[in-house]
Amino acid sequence: MSERLQKVIAQAGIASRRKAETLITAGRVQVNGVTVTELGTKVDSKDTVTVNGVPITKEQLVYYLFYKPRGVVTTVSDDKKRKTVLDYFEEVPERIYPVGRLDYDTSGLLLLTNDGELDNRLTHPKYEFEKNYVAKVKGIISNNDLKQLRLGVMVDGKKSAPAKSKLIRTDKENKTSIVGLTIHEGRNHQVKKMLAAVSHPVMKLSRESYGFLDLKGLNPGEWRRLRPHEVEELKKATGLA
Repeated sequence: MSERLQKVIAQAGIASRRKAETLITAGRVQVNGVTVTELGTKVDSKDTVTVNGVPITKEQLVYYLFYKPRGVVTTVSDDKKRKTVLDYFEEVPERIYPVGRLDYDTSGLLLLTNDGELDNRLTHPKYEFEKNYVAKVKGIISNNDLKQLRLGVMVDGKKSAPAKSKLIRTDKENKTSIVGLTIHEGRNHQVKKMLAAVSHPVMKLSRESYGFLDLKGLNPGEWRRLRPHEVEELKKATGLA
């Protein structure tokens, strides 16, 4: 059975499907020795596919839940020589990569996998996976501010989807608040921009949960494999089961 080239590359653990498309259009993929740049190209098991001159093989699919510390970049490599999330997975033989991203100064739950199809679904806004964040912000946040966040605020010229928001506690002496915010969108710096839109800049931010997954039992810098029923649940939720 033939499949789209970008899907085959993603299933081999080389990159997510979107990144695989970039590799193809950049002329870095060959099929049977011929460079292919068309995204609609289909291949089957008889075809030899190479990326950057290296033949691909289908890896065993693996899934990890990681407690990302602050001061770590969510990339496979970094030209500024900063610590990346993959530095914590040196013993893992598969070519894994992060699902979505967390900012350098944001801590919390991050998924890593070599399952390009699942990565593609999890990062697609259609599936509306809820992500729960806890933020320390400047100022004492009001009920009206929380209401605005629930209704949606302007972020980069576009109104955000309604969010769940709650006040966890305030520190009147230092004029700061701890706020819980649950969103299902994934725009760049979204939580920071939403809180800035109600005049409460973020001082510290952590992602506490992703859908039904949380950080229970993990400390910053630690990870675990997803359990089979958790993988199955993610696949069901994204229509892959």
